[in-house]
Amino acid sequence: MRKATVLLCFCLFVSCDWFFSKEEKTQQLVQEEMRSINFNEVDRYPLFSDCDEMLEKTAQLECFQTILIAHFSETLQEFEFHFVSESSITIYVDFLVDNQGQISVLEVEKNTLLDQQIPEFSTIITQSLKGLPKLSPALKRGVPVTAKFRIPIILNAI
Repeated sequence: MRKATVLLCFCLFVSCDWFFSKEEKTQQLVQEEMRSINFNEVDRYPLFSDCDEMLEKTAQLECFQTILIAHFSETLQEFEFHFVSESSITIYVDFLVDNQGQISVLEVEKNTLLDQQIPEFSTIITQSLKGLPKLSPALKRGVPVTAKFRIPIILNAI
């Protein structure tokens, strides 16, 4: 009888997991999964219609950047900027591509010398970004997500 009681107590202590509800177990699994997700990276970058979605992740990013830079170059060539400086400067542009593929400019870095010589520069950059062709959004685990990007624009001194 004692052996049966000891065995029963042992089974109760070992089987504490039986007392958790299915909801609690599910919550634990979800929390473990959330800890394993890297929210700083996407599984697929935003893509223009000219980019192949079957490409590897690095090739997708390269295609995205190539089209973005080509669009910027084309837009900026329409304007004749005269920027006089002792050295080149780099301006950073932060923008979002939302889960619908829409672009919104967060910030065009300010530079006092640039603002004095070309006050409309940030407006031109913002309009150029908004004039990009339609994008498909970035994906994380198959779900469209918002992605933030930062691009440098280097202005060479004259």
